[in-house]
Amino acid sequence: MNRPITIAVLAIGGQGGGVLVDWIVALAEREGWRAQSTSVPGVAQRTGATIYYVEVIAAEASRIPVFSAMAAPGDVDIVIAAEWMEAGRAIQRGLVTPDRTTLIASTHRTFAVSEKEAPGDGMADSTAVTAAARAASQRFVAFDMAALADRAGSVVSSVLFGALCGTGALPFPRAAFEATITEAGVGVQGSLRGFALGFDGLATPPVTVRPVSAPLVDALAPVGHPPYDSLLARAATFPPAAHEMLAEGLRHVVGYQDIAYGKAYLDAVDLISQLDPASAEAPVPSSWPGASRPSTQERQGVPNRDTPSLTEAAAKYIARAMAYDDVIRVAALKTQPSRTPRIQQEMAGQILAVTEFMHPRMEELLGLLPPRLGTTIERRPRLVAALDRVFCGPRRIRTDTIFGFLTLYVIAGLRGRRRKTLRHARESARIDTWLATVRTVAAEDPALAAELLANQRLIKGYSDTHARGLDKFTRVMAASERLRGRPDAAAWVRRLRDAALKDEQGLALDAALRTVDTFLDERTAA
Repeated sequence: MNRPITIAVLAIGGQGGGVLVDWIVALAEREGWRAQSTSVPGVAQRTGATIYYVEVIAAEASRIPVFSAMAAPGDVDIVIAAEWMEAGRAIQRGLVTPDRTTLIASTHRTFAVSEKEAPGDGMADSTAVTAAARAASQRFVAFDMAALADRAGSVVSSVLFGALCGTGALPFPRAAFEATITEAGVGVQGSLRGFALGFDGLATPPVTVRPVSAPLVDALAPVGHPPYDSLLARAATFPPAAHEMLAEGLRHVVGYQDIAYGKAYLDAVDLISQLDPASAEAPVPSSWPGASRPSTQERQGVPNRDTPSLTEAAAKYIARAMAYDDVIRVAALKTQPSRTPRIQQEMAGQILAVTEFMHPRMEELLGLLPPRLGTTIERRPRLVAALDRVFCGPRRIRTDTIFGFLTLYVIAGLRGRRRKTLRHARESARIDTWLATVRTVAAEDPALAAELLANQRLIKGYSDTHARGLDKFTRVMAASERLRGRPDAAAWVRRLRDAALKDEQGLALDAALRTVDTFLDERTAA
């Protein structure tokens, strides 16, 4: 019995899945075949993941084919996934089988909502999909087709169409594929470029490019701004392993505030670096004539490259702590010069309005006041409640209008007085307490000190997000104090932090803390 060729296409919104299916149907009909396509949308996935199903069969004058309306597990010849995890979803559904299925997939990622909403790293494991794809398919074709689409000025569907042609899974010549794109009449040149790149992608073996670290001297090379260059010169006296992170930390902190803030950042890192067992006598880059480095005797500990670098951890997490998100920071991000061109590019110039949905709490607004005035108002609940009714609540600010943009621009302009605000006083006090604990612990357990520095990952965002993160940070730090002295203290603090990053509500952290309480209570009883 003559049977159809069955094709499943899995794509998400904006990837041109519908266009790809239309091309396949038009191609088959152009070659005198019969074809049918159906689709089942899944709006709960990212921007709307959809499964398209196509059946094509050579036409016979004496018979009319009966097509299926949906892909059946174990009965699909070609699976096309426009995103890497969609390939995994096809394998899970049983659409990919080793005895018949050609799997064509783009290896790029478009993250799901469940991946984005995780407080920490919520990315799914892509390597599991790779192993499953190789085992489950008869033929496996995969490379970054989204990157090729960007190069061609097209969408990923055109590259997928080229890859489909290149596999030979459909018995049609390349000229027929290209004629189908041309006859569609929409974005023809870009689609043809994408098609060619996809077709050629099968002939080019994937190349793994290993990133080559820039020489350390380049990370802290002068930029031609004398005050900033002096900070870079000082950073060059720190252990070489931390140079790259120090360069990034300085860029972040100085851009957040000013040169003086960058000096305070290096002061804080230096206090930790002096206790770093991994610190060693390091050559000063030749680009800094006259630069000097503290002697080994001035730094405590014996160099040991097997010990995690406290200096590098300090360079990373102190910068994150000092560049906290407040109302000023949020306003600056929403009015930065590069934002409007980026939005216009993403929307292909079709901008009608840009509306910022903001919901400031009274705590954020009081944080802009001088410490004495802010705390005075906080001690008057009735006044706070009255001000909250007037100034807080949902706000919609049109930053594509002069008034809306200037409102946020003026708030962003308060950066110069940030260090005189109540919020800064409280953040500085928290950072000082945190780093004092790190320095105390570093003298006895450098590994634990590095984990305490990494706990800064728990604090991010502003408003309710910041409050939840700060609560988790406080609880993990309190538990770490109880764990001090144990040989596995660093490992347990890492587990607690990982648990805190698993969910927004902190349920995993609650469970991990109960485990810690159990064995600590048993030790106390013993």
